[in-house]
Amino acid sequence: MLSNVAVVIFDGVNPFEFGSACEAFGLDRRDHGVPLLDFAVCAPRAGSVRTRLGFGITADHDLGRVAEADLVAVPATGRGPEVPPEVVAALQAAYARGARLLSYCSAAFTLGAAGLLDGRECTTHWMYTDELAERHPEAKVVPEVLYVDSGQVVTSAGTAAGLDASLHIWREEYGAAIASTIARRMVVPPQRDGGQAQFIARAVPECEAETLGPLLGWIAANLGEDLDVESLARRSLMSPRTFARRFRAETGATPHAWVTRQRLLRAEELLEQSDRSVEWIAQEVGFGNAATLRHHFLKARGISPQAYRRRFGS
Repeated sequence: MLSNVAVVIFDGVNPFEFGSACEAFGLDRRDHGVPLLDFAVCAPRAGSVRTRLGFGITADHDLGRVAEADLVAVPATGRGPEVPPEVVAALQAAYARGARLLSYCSAAFTLGAAGLLDGRECTTHWMYTDELAERHPEAKVVPEVLYVDSGQVVTSAGTAAGLDASLHIWREEYGAAIASTIARRMVVPPQRDGGQAQFIARAVPECEAETLGPLLGWIAANLGEDLDVESLARRSLMSPRTFARRFRAETGATPHAWVTRQRLLRAEELLEQSDRSVEWIAQEVGFGNAATLRHHFLKARGISPQAYRRRFGS
């Protein structure tokens, strides 16, 4: 289970992506029941690191500290700076011993320089996916998604997508309740998954009359209802075609995919926090029966509902 995180920075680091790693993994949230992680900022040499904006960040550790980490997070540094060879060696050693690696935005180029994207699916900011594919032809670049989890390596897209990937790791390691607690503290949506589009009309729908914000809230509170496109379109006073187009523009996902994610998230919470049967939970969240819930759970999470409960149940 995740307990030790090292953030690797070097000259040219982007302050926002560095701050995202600190926000996601470095803060003490034990007052809200979130485990405290052993968090360290590492650089080729301990001391000041020059950011992309010109000011400095102090790294208390050199790269020797990376050898202790369960998760090695790499903030963006742009695509231009040459990756220091000692950083390449540290990342390769971390990967070889089984540590997980997470790149924020264009830090995918740093992982690529270390040869860690060859043969695996990955992503970066939508502006740079073509360049990433050209520079690392052995990588399987997936354009316009928020993040890609290829197992040991997780790559995320631009800006806030790094927080989505971070919450995904929290959810995998500690369950939906902890991930949702962290998301609430950061005031970000907990439900965006890797397959959502990077470029959408509104990343977080506003609850105004002309948007689907109120409908999304109603769906989340009524997951056991019939939530097909036709039913939701009637509720929104739109044709199914117009509704489907508006829904994707505002959420970056199809109605079916979004509803399925909400049902899975609610099922996770019930598996963690209650002793209700899998059959009851499946009906409660709108999957109808345990077999359908197991199908979606295995597809999305790679484990059965029972195995999830054994791992994360209170």
